[in-house]
Amino acid sequence: MTIEGNEESMTGLDEGIKALAHPVRRAILAKLGTPERYFAGQAQPLSLGVCAGQIEQSCPLSQSSISAHLAALQAAGLISGRRVGPYVFFKRDDEAIERLLTLLRGSIDQPVCSSENFQSS
Repeated sequence: MTIEGNEESMTGLDEGIKALAHPVRRAILAKLGTPERYFAGQAQPLSLGVCAGQIEQSCPLSQSSISAHLAALQAAGLISGRRVGPYVFFKRDDEAIERLLTLLRGSIDQPVCSSENFQSS
């Protein structure tokens, strides 16, 4: 799901909020926001993004846990992944994050209660 400004906005908002609900995902996003600070030792150029292995080394969790967090962020459209040979590089999508924040601000300013707002997922 990507964060877009159209009729799927509320779905995108909900998916984005779910992706941000975990502190590890927020930490990953923060680190990807300034990769030169957190991943300066990466052998490959940071213009490619940050290698998944570097992200894994920066978090005290298993490789499978970090992969699951990266997948959740990618599914929400908050990061993008690119395979280069055996490596996968990730970049934060600042435009998508800004759209999510705009949707969140808008949803808080619109006190609409309808049955559509309370459908189970």
